[in-house]
Amino acid sequence: MRFIVNSISLLKSVQALGGVLNAKNTLPILDNFLFELKGQTLSITASDLETIMSVSLDLEMAEDDGQVAIPARLLLEMLKAFPNIPITFTIDMDNKIELAAGDGKYNLSGFNADEFPKVSELVDQVSVEFESGILVSAINKTLFATGNDELRPVMAGVFCDIHEDNITFVATDAHKLVRYRHVHDNSDVQISFILPKKPLNLLKNTLPNDETKVKIEYTEKNAIFNFENFSLVCKLVDGRYPNYEAVIPKENPNVLTVNRQAILSVIRRVSIFSNKSTHQIRLRIVGQELQLFAEDLDYSNAAQERISCHYDGEDMDIGFNSRFLLEMLTNLDSDEVSLHLSQPNRAGLIIPNSNDEREDILMLIMPVMLNS
Repeated sequence: MRFIVNSISLLKSVQALGGVLNAKNTLPILDNFLFELKGQTLSITASDLETIMSVSLDLEMAEDDGQVAIPARLLLEMLKAFPNIPITFTIDMDNKIELAAGDGKYNLSGFNADEFPKVSELVDQVSVEFESGILVSAINKTLFATGNDELRPVMAGVFCDIHEDNITFVATDAHKLVRYRHVHDNSDVQISFILPKKPLNLLKNTLPNDETKVKIEYTEKNAIFNFENFSLVCKLVDGRYPNYEAVIPKENPNVLTVNRQAILSVIRRVSIFSNKSTHQIRLRIVGQELQLFAEDLDYSNAAQERISCHYDGEDMDIGFNSRFLLEMLTNLDSDEVSLHLSQPNRAGLIIPNSNDEREDILMLIMPVMLNS
């Protein structure tokens, strides 16, 4: 088995797969990349048994089809040290690997590719296509809101609900909730599943933010994403997602509209003085003015700042976790946002004032009890 590949192309490919690798694996073979050569195409695969990601490269020179498992960390470190040059890989029958690059030769030991876990054949799958940019936006807007509770694994993933006219992504950790919905008309299927965090992070870092088509195939236990020269297969989270629509308050007569960057800057400054365990920040809305307060009684620290806004409703004092507010506002990109409120002890809704009629984003944040 012999082939020539550009060092930079190979490095970018294996770096994209590097997120699949675990620091500790139950099977030593999972510390390797699987290289498979068929004709002029080189396929490279990484797996942790739950997530399998592959990338294919078209080669100008390749001889003798074959496959070998190559130590991943060693290969990554080696490629980072190479300039932009062609590398010749030569693998013998005993899985001994020789790399020739420039004036250097490097030898390492590979492993039997038969030990590498194979992707089981998927049956009864349904498929749908979306623009890559839609998925990038959906993942970016929801992934941060997932939970970390091992006792509630369904909330540690993102719920994906695909209908004929829209795709909806939902994430929640019981303190905050994000619902991202994009209207489309290119689907004739209705499916829903829960995607784990790890493959979503891989997609977030790999998907192009453009109109590239992404084919999603779905079975009862797996989802497959195919785009450009990448393929990602992941096991779905088993379980029923909570009824998120039931917790979204429908009547919110008090609406505050403010510049997103302005309030983001104020919260960043004021929250520095908040209690380090509660991160509580107080919002006092009076007339067309928003006042923000934070204090840490343990250290006698306090801060307050005011900002002009447009407000339609009754004067109100309400408390929120400043970290959650910062996360939500940071992950939006509109110039203005609206905060919809009903009462100080009821959840508030953050909704971006966007011009994109196809995109519907709703972020829910639970209040915290204010100190008297």
